[in-house]
Amino acid sequence: MSMAAAQCASDPPSILQAIDLSEIWDDFRSGLDSVYSQKSMSRQRFMELYSYVYNYCTSIQEQGKRKTQAHNNAIAGMKIYKKLRDYLSDHVSHLVTGGTDLMDEAVLLFYTRKWDDFRFSSQVFNGICSYLNRHWVRRECEEGKRDIFEIFQLCLLTWREIVFSSLSTQIVNALLKLIERERNGETINTRLISGVISSFVELGINEEDPCTRGPLVSVYKEHFEKVFLEDTERFYTLESASFLQDNSVCEYVKKVEQRLAEENKRVKVYLHKSTEEILTKTCERVLIEKHFESFNTEFKSLLQDNKVEDMGRMYALILRTPNGLDPLRDILEDFICQQGLQAIEKCGEEVVNDPKSYIETILKVHKIYYPLVKNTFQNDVGFNTALDKACGKFVNSNAATAKNSSKSPELLAKYCDILLKKSSRNADEAEVEDSLVQIMLVHKYIEDKDVFQKFYSRLLAKRLVNQMSASDDAEASMISKMKAACGFEYTSKLQRMFQDIGLSKDLNEKFKKMIATSSNEKLDFDFGILVLSSGSWPFTLSTEFTLPSDFESSVRRFTGFYTSQHSGRKLNWLYSMSKGEIQTNCFKNKYNFQASTFQMAVLLQFNSATTFTVLQLHEATQIKMDLLVQIIGVLLKIKLLVTVDGETEAELEPESKVKLFTEYKNKKLRININVPMKVEVKAEQESTLKHVEEDRKMLVQAAIVRIMKMRKTFKHQMLIGEVLTQLNSRFKARVPMIKKCIDILIEKEYLERVDGKKDTYNYLA
Repeated sequence: MSMAAAQCASDPPSILQAIDLSEIWDDFRSGLDSVYSQKSMSRQRFMELYSYVYNYCTSIQEQGKRKTQAHNNAIAGMKIYKKLRDYLSDHVSHLVTGGTDLMDEAVLLFYTRKWDDFRFSSQVFNGICSYLNRHWVRRECEEGKRDIFEIFQLCLLTWREIVFSSLSTQIVNALLKLIERERNGETINTRLISGVISSFVELGINEEDPCTRGPLVSVYKEHFEKVFLEDTERFYTLESASFLQDNSVCEYVKKVEQRLAEENKRVKVYLHKSTEEILTKTCERVLIEKHFESFNTEFKSLLQDNKVEDMGRMYALILRTPNGLDPLRDILEDFICQQGLQAIEKCGEEVVNDPKSYIETILKVHKIYYPLVKNTFQNDVGFNTALDKACGKFVNSNAATAKNSSKSPELLAKYCDILLKKSSRNADEAEVEDSLVQIMLVHKYIEDKDVFQKFYSRLLAKRLVNQMSASDDAEASMISKMKAACGFEYTSKLQRMFQDIGLSKDLNEKFKKMIATSSNEKLDFDFGILVLSSGSWPFTLSTEFTLPSDFESSVRRFTGFYTSQHSGRKLNWLYSMSKGEIQTNCFKNKYNFQASTFQMAVLLQFNSATTFTVLQLHEATQIKMDLLVQIIGVLLKIKLLVTVDGETEAELEPESKVKLFTEYKNKKLRININVPMKVEVKAEQESTLKHVEEDRKMLVQAAIVRIMKMRKTFKHQMLIGEVLTQLNSRFKARVPMIKKCIDILIEKEYLERVDGKKDTYNYLA
């Protein structure tokens, strides 16, 4: 069958005479019958029908009355438009009669076949009436008429009002049944569904604005999409409940993935694209959100069993829902925290004295769960935060810390010392650098970073003074990392320590040159010093001590040299940090002992006698009694000294006698006896923590002044909150300390309480 559906290239010349519609209607109607019966039509016949409409609309006479051409055209257009509308209503009414009793696929087949024929014929019909559309219909629309449509739109409206309204319930039910069959695994005729859906979309004509181009999908949404979504919710509610009764949650997750993919494909194959978003949300609500509780319970088990693939699937699924991941993040945080606490607890009480084991245990836990967050949970910000929170919890409070928040920073600093100190087992530079990165990871989690800084500073100072750093590059790298993490102020003193070491080398060279060129008496032994800035190094002045006479001339010579180089400066000698090497001539072999200054002071006493009481040694050296007992204890342990009456270190009294053991033997000729004293270690630890507390008070006061200087007037609670925020990167400030610092600043007249408002402060410039 061939029909001329296109508009003719040019309109025929107007016939300037009145035409009676009744004279041409029978032949015109016969032509329309041919169009809708889809009989073959020649181009000549098509043009004849087109001319009927054109000539009638352009007639300037109507029933012998002379009026304006525009008025005549308007009357003629309305008459033929009504005639065509009546024809369409009559024709479509006959079409619907054959489908009223049909159901399921039969009604769909009937509908699509009739629709395809009607739509095609209506396009031809629209071409015949193109002049009417261009002139009369357009003018009527522009004048605001709401019941006038282009002929093709009129055809669709007529179809909607008669055929669609009569069969819509049957058709929609048939569509839903067909879709459900497909969901149940049957193969269906998807082209049948897409044909019906296309008609629904095209029938969405805007009756309020006939000039609007394109469908509004209103019919599709109102008559099909709404019930389709309800049916979808019903279907998946029943299926999900049934599936979970007989299968695991992991299998259900796979099923949901499959169903979501199917629904996405369904939209692409035969539904309108506007349905995709709302259909997806409906499925997610029914298949995922309604089963959050099951997912959360299963997630705990998956973590316990380390089922990475299943956790990844669950994450990807729940990611589709708003706020659905929050419970999983909380579960992960609690789980990692518990794993960390258990891992540290398994190490036992000795972990407190084993920094390497403690830090490596923390890193091991992090190493297990970091890849899980990065890969399985796609480096999700929320899961990264959960990992950080969990690590922060078990790092700062665990079996080893015993509610002592300063313990983790102390152990981390000691671990750094083990890594950076010279030893026979030092790793290569690449391994050390990797370890430093791991150290900074733990550093990120400790709350009291100021405590770490204090202990690290003290241990670094010892490494530098004792020349025990394995690598200057590694030391510099660690300081650089701390500076990047906490700022310049955090590492400023550490950097000045390195500067002092460099300056001391130059000073030593100058001193040696001065001694070499001096005509005075030469020094009896090698003498090296380190001049340390008093504000940069974490050392306290030595306690009362009598320097052995052997050393006095060297100290006096250097003091004079330094004073001449730097007038106005004063040297305070740190004998507790000094050390030396002493050679023996009293044994069968000559031994070189590396000893502290205090140990040398004790040993040198035995040049004048072989036996002393503890009290006599105390009076000669002025070393504190408790420290002296420990020094003697070390010498007793290595059998350089022995007690006359056989006492042990714990039994030593001031009257106890010790003597030089002249039969001393050792396989080594060079022996290090300079070991830390328990008294010194304990005092050093207490001193470090005391300095931390003092520094904190100053930092809190500085923060309060800084805030009040900017705010001028501020409420108490808001001030405390802002102080906590500002200091959080350094340490977790305690509210009582902040309150105490506020009172101190009020006494110092930096702040004042506002009259009548006890909870408000003013800044005093």
